Amino acid sequence: MGADRDTTEHSVNDGAAGTGSPPAGARSPSAGAGGSPAGAGSPPAGAAAPSAGAGAPSAGAAVTPAGRGAPGFGRGARRDAAVRAAVEQGLLGPEVPIIALLDVPGIKASAAELRAAFDAVTAPGTPVLHAFAVKATPLVPVLRLLHEHGIGAEVASPGELALARAAAVPPRDTVLDSPAKTLAELREALALGIAVNADNPQELDRIDGLVRDLPDGPHGGPMGSPHPRSPLGIRVNPQVGGGSIEALSTATATSKFGVGLRDEGARKWIVQAYADRPWLTRLHAHTGSQGIPLSLMARGIAETYALAEEINRRVGRQQIDTLDIGGGLPVNFGSEVTTPTYAQYARLLAEAVPGLFDGRYGLVTEFGRSLLAKHGTVVARVEYAKSAGGRPVAVTHAGVQIATRTVYAPGSWPLRIAAYDALGRPKAGPDVVQDIAGPACFAGDLLAEGRALPLLEQGDYAAALDTGAYYFAHHYAYNSLARPGIYGFAAAEDADGGSGSDSHGGTDVRFAVVREPQSVEEIVAESGGARPTALTAL
Repeated sequence: MGADRDTTEHSVNDGAAGTGSPPAGARSPSAGAGGSPAGAGSPPAGAAAPSAGAGAPSAGAAVTPAGRGAPGFGRGARRDAAVRAAVEQGLLGPEVPIIALLDVPGIKASAAELRAAFDAVTAPGTPVLHAFAVKATPLVPVLRLLHEHGIGAEVASPGELALARAAAVPPRDTVLDSPAKTLAELREALALGIAVNADNPQELDRIDGLVRDLPDGPHGGPMGSPHPRSPLGIRVNPQVGGGSIEALSTATATSKFGVGLRDEGARKWIVQAYADRPWLTRLHAHTGSQGIPLSLMARGIAETYALAEEINRRVGRQQIDTLDIGGGLPVNFGSEVTTPTYAQYARLLAEAVPGLFDGRYGLVTEFGRSLLAKHGTVVARVEYAKSAGGRPVAVTHAGVQIATRTVYAPGSWPLRIAAYDALGRPKAGPDVVQDIAGPACFAGDLLAEGRALPLLEQGDYAAALDTGAYYFAHHYAYNSLARPGIYGFAAAEDADGGSGSDSHGGTDVRFAVVREPQSVEEIVAESGGARPTALTAL
């Protein structure tokens, strides 16, 4: 499907010298396609407004001047400064040839933009929970930073729930979605008071059994029926169609997620399920993801809203009080521009489904990729520069273990590459068509093929941009390649509110460790190193 008109990509570099867009003829990423009752889903007290210094690097972090880049010190310039500072501070170099960077000010800004976009279209007092899709960047410090800026957590496994709890995200700000929840997972969620969306009739049967075991609550349903602490709902699939990336299309006729609204007898079953269970108070759908146009996302939400209205009419009261509209806002991987924006999407929904925002329904969102993608960068040293068939090849330490989707499906997941010299400065010079290769032992391990960039030479650095979601957090252990260290960064500010620039035109950059680089010893331990004779003894 084509992209919506308001999601057209723009070619803007914003201070990142040597940023290479996908070559002519390469398939461009589709920009139209890319994470309750009051008190049950509201941000914790004090978390609504970003707190000064929240998520900042530790006080003992090193501070070093680095290049400012473009005027205005925007996203590209912050990235340039961080790459140079990482080299100067020894975080990146011959002994540590790959790192991942997270732009902390950028993450804070995205959280604020999301909240402001929906605040602008919802009726005053409407409870809104923005729950970050943990799968996008499952890192405890990231979840804690987002929580401190008013964002909860959407989890899809016991591991993701454990990460959210380690980040101190409270149960009231947590949502459990998964197509394969075990009885133990459901029992834990209900015990904690975490919101749960049942994926199918068999799962709802399991929840029935768990709810029957609950004591009557102070806010029980009609005739004293049990009322769980957890807000509960059903996930539906509006079956409105797919997008340009089949594997990420969640609302096709045969999608594995939710109850298909157009399947024979399904709608009648859903309506009756709510009529029989007064404690079912939510309805959930997730239509979007990378490759899905905004118009199709809005259509899926409209179908879900219409179903909620039908159910409430059928039971004769406002039983469904919250609509979980999922996430799925796509990301523009073709330039520095953030498009589409949360404001664009919220306005589109307000036009397409005005009743969604009139205050009768609480809202839950589950955005992931759109919150983090633009704020992550993987920087890898060029270990060797060679030529094959007359084309230059830069062999780096970032490949399939980092950018699995890009390597195996480059047409759907092209990445921009920025070139830096051995000192971490944006590299100048004429563009040369070249390949940027990874370290894995197969021919297709390429971050970019036939990309026009300043010529990368041995000791230079190649940076894969827009990798803050689904890239460095989801390691693929091909060739037993180690997970890189991840560092958050921010520019130190002068006491007078300035940018922290020094007399040489640089800026002070501070780093905080998000995740230590994986050691060879840890790789051995994960691979059964403690049991070398386990098989020979059989």
